[in-house]
Amino acid sequence: MPKAERFAPLAPPAPPRPAPFARGAAPQTLEAAAFLAGAALAALDGCARETHPIGALWRQRLALRAASASLGLEGRDADETALRDAVYLRRPGDDPGPAGRSLLAFRALAGPDAFDPARWIGAIAPGFGLKPDPALERVAAQAEAAMNGAAGAIAGAAQSAARALENRPDAPGFALWLADAVVARRLRWPAAVPLLATQIRRAELRAAGRTDDEWLKLCHLGYARAALAAADLYADLIRRAEQLLGAAPLLRGKDAAAAVETLLREDALAPAASARRASDRSGRRLCERLVALGAARELTGRASFRLYGL
Repeated sequence: MPKAERFAPLAPPAPPRPAPFARGAAPQTLEAAAFLAGAALAALDGCARETHPIGALWRQRLALRAASASLGLEGRDADETALRDAVYLRRPGDDPGPAGRSLLAFRALAGPDAFDPARWIGAIAPGFGLKPDPALERVAAQAEAAMNGAAGAIAGAAQSAARALENRPDAPGFALWLADAVVARRLRWPAAVPLLATQIRRAELRAAGRTDDEWLKLCHLGYARAALAAADLYADLIRRAEQLLGAAPLLRGKDAAAAVETLLREDALAPAASARRASDRSGRRLCERLVALGAARELTGRASFRLYGL
């Protein structure tokens, strides 16, 4: 039987503990909203700096939520299952389609492109269906200025998102993506975290062009709610990771260790992908064994083309 150390060299970190008042009723003033957002982001700070593989999984799950919400803001319907399918069930080299490209764009917040303005137009904007033009160049320049400016993290993010919505109202997802990049850089996080898109409603986007104060308040409230939801997700993933690691010594098979490691850092695992050295059938048995042990979940609800994850 393989030793447990094969499966997880690092124990999962402690879950975040937001202050109880951060979950109170929505504040009515900009100052109170700013205080609440600051407290919520402070609770998230340790998660954003964590180097355990669970941090990559966490960002991918948040990217999935953000991409689904972003498409909704554009009037398009794409649930999380469809988005996940577009990325994980494609063959190498295949185009994931508009929905899949949106998900990959939000996942790119975790990578170096999020902090590289030179890459925003060529590498990120196409994920939101945008082509280079003068308006997009103005958007990128304004976001870069906010990233390096003296304003507070959320104030800079709100300003960059407002200018992006003003220049490219057809791409709210890109505007909110830029906001997350600005916040992460201003907070000196090692990688950005997909947050704001999940908490801004379609009707609220109009505030970005009407009044700076109202939009700033909405952004503070959005980040407060998003940070709390992200902290809850992080805690849930830690709990699930502990269940997986507890079951890991019970697993047999050539690919068991690799499957456990993938589940700790990746949003989803296809049975065929888990069968690196064994057969596809062995990969399916391994995934079903993980579900039976309560160490993983089947994510699609289908009888075929299944995906598994924490």
